[in-house]
Amino acid sequence: MIVGLLHTLSGKLPRVVHRISVMMKPQVVFVLGGPGAGKGTQCARIVENYSYTHLSAGDLLREERSRTGSEFGQLIDSYIKEGKIVPVEITINLLKKAMEKAMKVDEKKFRFLIDGFPRNQDNLLGWTTVMDGKADVKFVLFFDCGNEVCIDRCLERGKSSGRTDDNRESLEKRIQTYLQSTRPIIEQYEKQGKVRTIDASRSVDEVFADVKNILDKEG
Repeated sequence: MIVGLLHTLSGKLPRVVHRISVMMKPQVVFVLGGPGAGKGTQCARIVENYSYTHLSAGDLLREERSRTGSEFGQLIDSYIKEGKIVPVEITINLLKKAMEKAMKVDEKKFRFLIDGFPRNQDNLLGWTTVMDGKADVKFVLFFDCGNEVCIDRCLERGKSSGRTDDNRESLEKRIQTYLQSTRPIIEQYEKQGKVRTIDASRSVDEVFADVKNILDKEG
């Protein structure tokens, strides 16, 4: 009888394990900082050293903009050129699809760095509305960097990046958008004790040393 019971349980076990893995919620770290603060560079380092998947809100929007047949391509293009923030429904839909795709390919890939999001109150409200109970925000990794350093880095990057928004006019607009819209979001998370701030004006290696300390503590 016991042998029969064990046999029955072993037959059901894979389904039980599969059901648990499907229920695993994405664990999210929001990565914020001004344009040129080094978010993408540091996220690439984190992915190399930790089991995180990097999702850049900006990259996903740029991919969608250039995707043939995209119904949002033109709209995204005009927002990006003006240094404005793309409507939240579009961004969250792209992030959600990217997370689901990554977890479908590998169910152990449930930890995500979401870079450049949420960028304003509307983004945060949209995230809370759509993703509440579906993803856990662990903390915000904030790369703090002076405006002029950010602009200089982006202008240098613009020589080879091919990005239409890596020019001084667009950058000044993006910095203003960041100061007016994103900094208040960081301050909100600070009040909840969920912000980990890093001085991002230093070299890539110095910044990453601080990142490692934070991730090793947070687990």
